[in-house]
Amino acid sequence: MNITQGLRRALQLNPNGLATVCGDNRRTWREVGDRVARLAGGLRARGIALGDRVAVLSLNSDRYLELYLAAGWAGAVIVPLNIRWSALENEDALRDCRAGILFVDKAFAPIGAQLAKAIPGLKLIYADDGDVPSGIEGYEAVIARSEPVEDAMREGKDLAGIFYTGGTTGRSKGVMLSHHNLMANAFNALSEGLFPAGCIYLHAAPMFHLANGAAMYSLLLSGGSNVMIQSFTPEGVMAVIQNTRVTDVLLVPTMIQMFVDHPAIGNYDLSSLKRVLYGASPISEAVLDRAAKALPHVAFTQAYGMTELSPIATLLHWKEHIGEGRAKGRHRGAGRATLGCEVRIVDDNDQPVPFGTVGEIVARGDNVMMGYWERPEETARAVINGWMHTGDGGFMDKDGFVYVVDRVKDMIISGGENVYSVEVENALAQHPAVLSCAVIGIPDEQWGETVHAIVVKRAGGEVSATELIEFTKARIAGYKCPRSVEITEAPLPLSGAGKVLKRELRKPFWEGRDRRVS
Repeated sequence: MNITQGLRRALQLNPNGLATVCGDNRRTWREVGDRVARLAGGLRARGIALGDRVAVLSLNSDRYLELYLAAGWAGAVIVPLNIRWSALENEDALRDCRAGILFVDKAFAPIGAQLAKAIPGLKLIYADDGDVPSGIEGYEAVIARSEPVEDAMREGKDLAGIFYTGGTTGRSKGVMLSHHNLMANAFNALSEGLFPAGCIYLHAAPMFHLANGAAMYSLLLSGGSNVMIQSFTPEGVMAVIQNTRVTDVLLVPTMIQMFVDHPAIGNYDLSSLKRVLYGASPISEAVLDRAAKALPHVAFTQAYGMTELSPIATLLHWKEHIGEGRAKGRHRGAGRATLGCEVRIVDDNDQPVPFGTVGEIVARGDNVMMGYWERPEETARAVINGWMHTGDGGFMDKDGFVYVVDRVKDMIISGGENVYSVEVENALAQHPAVLSCAVIGIPDEQWGETVHAIVVKRAGGEVSATELIEFTKARIAGYKCPRSVEITEAPLPLSGAGKVLKRELRKPFWEGRDRRVS
């Protein structure tokens, strides 16, 4: 089983079915299949051999989906680059994986030209509408001039993609995922009821990110349709849901917040939307409650995982967000291990801990990565006896529900007590003047570390630091409450996956110190 199996199945069972919608472009699976086979032929004609790397730096589009498939069809390895990185960061990734070709769209053509100039031998192809910039080969011309080739039929053990991590804990690493890894995750998701046959899925999250890519692979197997928008905006999503009758979408919590809080939400017909999958970072109860109220006909499902797990480890289905599940507090958790994946909580000695005890979340299954690209030592530290160590702190209840309490590295130790930032953030987010927030530990002579909050206030909202501290004291234990609060209107720094970059927020407080804990 390989990543092109879904396309081959669609070509056999539903060749005239709607495959992709992007702006005014609508293509059937027959049309997509022909373009993929020709694009794969073009890759081979340009020197891409089995296992060679093909990189993409682009906003969302129907061509992006074709590139995922064409790389696999040609027997190559797809490398989706982070659109929020600097040119230097993407240059580092390209040099690291030694990509032979880079596809860029209009938004990234200037950066692409810089990268091609800086990296000897890197070929550049323009994958967008309109005039092709001088000195760059055009995507459509490559397809038009190339003969279709047969599927390379890569084996499950072969490398399918290198996905660079978001860099929230240091220099980014290339996560190697095999064809088997990606297909295992796709089938796990389908077996859990995600992306059912006939669904119309909206690619609103960045297509370079594996959470969206994983949805695509499941959708190929189930025979659904793919709708693309270049990038997320609340009204852009609303409009495309209304116009194309989208049934399913994946959003990160920051997107959900912007979507449901937007004043125009009542102006659009969103009745076709049935399911929202969310993940990448914890969601506050306040945002979840507002989302359920704004979209009462929509089932919300949380997916927890990481790129190294292809990416899903656990799922929290909608039934656990409401009724008895909510009464038991399960809506605050990350769900239970998805089919095909085992999850447990371990201590510092890698031994399982009792139910309710906080430790590190680890997972194993066919979805565990092959390793980090050319970093065997880091691979060995991350995958121990088949178990992927997530770096997330959490606990499991007696029914197998996992609760993520923090990144292990984000834990604050104040006066000998552990404080988990997510709990403090959930308390702060309930205040009506708080749009978003992040909690970090900062050095303190007396306590070692104290809890510091960075709060983005709502437009027109007024609140003081003292008021917010008192607000949290009514909801969580005193030692967990912020000792200092910074109030701003500027957005929090986010990774390409929508996670708050707490490393950036910590920098000013820990500058000049040998370590960032006290």
